[in-house]
Order: sequence, then C-alpha cells, then structure tokens
Amino acid sequence: MNGNGTDAAPDKKRGTDVLIRNNVKVLGLGSRPMLFAHGFGCDQNMWRYVTPAFEADHKVVLFDYVGSGKSDRGAYDPAKYATLDGYVDDVLEVCESLDLRDVVFVGHSVSSMVGVLAAAKAPKRFAKLILIGPSPCYINDGDYVGGFERDDIEGLLQMMEKNYIGWASFLAPAVMQNPDRPELAGELEESFCSTDPIIARQFAKATFLSDNREDLRHVDVPALIMQCSEDMIAPNVVGEYVHRHLANSTLRVMSATGHCPHMSHPDETVSIMRGWLDG
Repeated sequence: MNGNGTDAAPDKKRGTDVLIRNNVKVLGLGSRPMLFAHGFGCDQNMWRYVTPAFEADHKVVLFDYVGSGKSDRGAYDPAKYATLDGYVDDVLEVCESLDLRDVVFVGHSVSSMVGVLAAAKAPKRFAKLILIGPSPCYINDGDYVGGFERDDIEGLLQMMEKNYIGWASFLAPAVMQNPDRPELAGELEESFCSTDPIIARQFAKATFLSDNREDLRHVDVPALIMQCSEDMIAPNVVGEYVHRHLANSTLRVMSATGHCPHMSHPDETVSIMRGWLDG
C-alpha cells in the first residue's frame, strides 16, 4: 500500500487510520488518481475486471465503505451512516488522507450519487465523474419515474429484516440478470450474505429512500453517465433524467444488461470509459 502522500499532514495517524479503516489499496503506474467506489452490498473486489485497464496510466485507488468488504467494521457508526452523507465523508476522507486531487471518480449504483454529493461538497478534488447505473431517486414521485413505488421499497426492507438470506437469493439474480452466467449472480449473492444484515439494511435504507434530484444541479464537473439496458434498478428513463439535470454530462447507453456491467460486460465498460476519458 502506498503512503498517504500528504506534504504537510498535521495528523498523519488519522490519515493512516482512514486507510486502514476503509481497506484502501493503491495500484498502478500513473500519477492521475482514479478512485473506484463500489455499490450497495459489494466491495472493491467487484472492480477487478476493469481496473487493470487503467493501471498503466493512472493511480488506481480502491476502498471499501465502512461496513463493507474488509473495512474495519468496528468503525461503523449507525448515526453517521444513516444517510449517504456518511459515505460521502468516507470518500472525502480517503481523498484527504492520500492528498488526491484532479480525481477521476468512478461510482457504481448508489456510489454514483455519493460521487455527485462529494463533488458538490469538495469540487476542487474532482476532475471527472463516471457514473455507472446512477439513480438520484428510486421511488416514483408524480411525473418522475424512479422505477419503484414506495411500498415496493418498504417491502424490500421488511424482507431484509425477516429473511435476509432469502432476500439475497431473490435480489442478486434480478440485479445481475445475465442468467446464462449464474456464477455472476452467485458472487453478488455471496457478497450480500457476507455483509452484516443490520449494516446492510441500514445501507439499503439510506440508498433506496434517498432523494438527490436537487443535488444534481449543484455539480458541473464533467460526468459520464453509463446506462445499462434492461436495468431493473436504474431504468433508462432514470439515466435520461440524470443526463438532463446534470450539467456537462454525457450519456452512453450500453449493450450490457443488468445493473453491474463492470462484472458482466467489463470489455464494453472499459471501452466506453476509456473512449470518454481519452476524448
């Protein structure tokens, strides 16, 4: 693991603690930082098919949110992580600890909105945003189509509380799709099941009950929106909404189906990311 990279860090111990807390790993030969943020129920390992393509010319930074993967779960604070703001703080604290600037932020699913919120809070840290399957609001509201009714979300949360294993086995294949490759859904289900059910439910509540539509207008960092086909979590209309309301954004509709193209269709994912970055 690289050092924290700060020139005048008044609290080096705190920086080191953050890197341990979030299981931060730094890879690659380049100097420009590229920070990958995983989605709900996942961890940094889900990026393994994509990150090697950027290691030659970027400093690739991977981490786990507190409560996910190999993070320090003892650092989990229910009050801090009751909303997405806690996860935004994780991102900004990792950036501060490594003194990352001019960052290319890559966020999957809920991390797309975490990236938007982080860029709104600390715009000088971020040069570009790559948002994979973003949704600013999952619940239908008047003319806005998020893809779910509130009763759907409440039912999902209740199922998590009553039968977490059953919830994971139901949701993983629906999210992943690509039924001809059941190993992908199996990996996602295993990832769901490796997370503490109480932490997972609170993260799910923070994710699916959030409404960040108004936050989109506060960000003008160049952004790439990668919209998957046949995505039950973030349908096409949601990607189009984000594109309309996020200034300086580019929308790319993918051939990939499901909600996790970095796992199911890594070649297409890399190609679109690279084309936009190089362009």
